[in-house]
Amino acid sequence: MSTIRVALVDDHAVVRSGLEQLLGGEPDLEVVGTAADGEEALELVRRTRPDVVLMDLQMPGTDGVTATRRIVEELGTDVLVLTSFSDATRIVAALDAGAVGYLLKDAEPEDLVEGIRAVSRGESPLHPRAARQLLQSRSGPRADPDLTPREVEVLGLVRKGLANKQIARRLGISERTVKAHLTSAFARIGVQDRTQAAVWAERHEIGG
Repeated sequence: MSTIRVALVDDHAVVRSGLEQLLGGEPDLEVVGTAADGEEALELVRRTRPDVVLMDLQMPGTDGVTATRRIVEELGTDVLVLTSFSDATRIVAALDAGAVGYLLKDAEPEDLVEGIRAVSRGESPLHPRAARQLLQSRSGPRADPDLTPREVEVLGLVRKGLANKQIARRLGISERTVKAHLTSAFARIGVQDRTQAAVWAERHEIGG
């Protein structure tokens, strides 16, 4: 069984301690370090190179969204948000920053553990309440989403049938970064999978 190396980021010491104890009891999870704010998180990830960063959003100084964006852009590490906030604004901001999943702190412990494992498998776990907020804020495919230039490139290559590995090679980025761009793009255009994204890209002549 391969070990999933996890970095914990939360400004509350009690929460960090509880998470460290919870994850430390799992045979396939290893906590490589903890951080109390976004700046500490970036240094921690640079130093330890974890597989997954469990990221709080509301922190003093550098917040979780900013830290997520910097970690994904600089290091390509998977970031899984764990927060108390389930409003659509924060969810979309976190996904736009490159987070690959969004869980809430009221989740069952086993759901959090499984969420980390899901991220390591290349999946994007969303808490049901967060998913509902996303669906309500993105009611159906959108004709005029505010896509970033990179998201347009990635959607264009999805339209052409390329897999994540091929997209990563074509654009000179990591597969994890491709996955983060897709997660964000799916939320922006209001689709749930690659097939719907490809249809949307075809309809809007993305990457023609």
